[in-house]
Order: sequence, then C-alpha cells, then structure tokens
Amino acid sequence: MDRKEILKKVDHTLLAQTAAWEEIRRILDDGMKYGTASACIPAAYVKRAAEYVEGKLPICTVIGFPNGYSTAAVKVFETKDAVANGAAEIDMVINIGALKDKRYGEITEEIRQVHEACGGKILKVIIETCLLTDGEKKKMCEIVTDAGAEFIKTSTGFSTAGATFADVALMREYVGKNVKIKAAGGISSFEDAEEFIRLGADRLGTSRLVKLMETVENS
Repeated sequence: MDRKEILKKVDHTLLAQTAAWEEIRRILDDGMKYGTASACIPAAYVKRAAEYVEGKLPICTVIGFPNGYSTAAVKVFETKDAVANGAAEIDMVINIGALKDKRYGEITEEIRQVHEACGGKILKVIIETCLLTDGEKKKMCEIVTDAGAEFIKTSTGFSTAGATFADVALMREYVGKNVKIKAAGGISSFEDAEEFIRLGADRLGTSRLVKLMETVENS
C-alpha cells in the first residue's frame, strides 16, 4: 500500500501532558501537509487548533482520558465543550471498572449519551484492550455496536500496551458491520500500519508514521 494512502488513515496524535502550543502547531502543520485523517490533540487546544487550520484538517480530541472513570455527566460536558470549540471527532474512554463489574447497561447508556452530545460528529470508543480479557473485548464490540458509535478503538497509548494484530482481528470478527476500527498505541512502522489495515483497521492513531515520512524525505 502506498505510504500516502496509509497516512490518509492516520489520526496524527500528540497527547503528552507536556505538549505546548508550538508542538501542537507542528502536528497540525504536518497533518495538513501529509493529508492525515485528523490531528488528535488535548481538549485545551481544540479551539485554537480549529481556528489555526481553518477547516483544512479535522480536529480530534479525547474525553475521559486516559483512565475513563469520569462520570457520564462529565464526559457529556467535555464532549459538548469540545464540539463547541470545533472538534470534528471525539475519542472517549469507557469506564473499565464498570465493564469488570459487568454493568453493561451503564456502559451502553454512557456511550449513547456521549454520542448524542457529539451532535453528528464522529465518536470513537476506546476500550483499552490491554486491560481486558478476550471475552470482555467481544462484549465491548457488542456494546459499541448497540450504542451506535462510529468506531471502536483499541487503546489510549497510556496504559500497559497498545494495539495488537490479534485484537484488531478479534474486533473485525465481533463488531457490527457499521462500526469501524481504530488501532492506536505503539504503531511505529509502515509495515505494521499496513498489516493493521489489512486486518480491518480503518484508522491508525500514531505520530510516528509522519516522522518516518519526514525522515525519508529529508534523507
């Protein structure tokens, strides 16, 4: 697969706690230059970023990040605020403890509420696969499908591991046909990116592929 085609599936990401505006601006510039699917940045920068890109690049941000244990009301408020500030895509973290407790209805309702708060913008649901059993991953495929979100996403990139080929393959098998898959965390080569896409990933959350592209162009 052509590298430029792969980059069209990338959410070019910077979510480090230390991220300052100049670093965010470089992410935005790179996203526009290479035609990435979006730039995924902290909520505090969404308004400034949306004004900066002037519609040339979708702005994505994260909700309930990275632990997911905010209340549903807080996640809804965060989402509405992000959308009002110009976010086109929302990546929310589930309440993992609720999943461990088998409070499936609570998780489904939370996703539905956040999805409604998106007001038609894309919602990606982060399930943090590295902390789940295969059974829990399958259940979340069912819940995300029932709740109406556009994407299920593997990882925050802030836990014990990121995306794996096995998890993306499992998601593709068990998630509804109308739900897309985002693999995120630890994707460090175009070869791995292509394999994730072959297995069923529609989006990739990473900053490394753009850096690799820049290295090739500057060599």
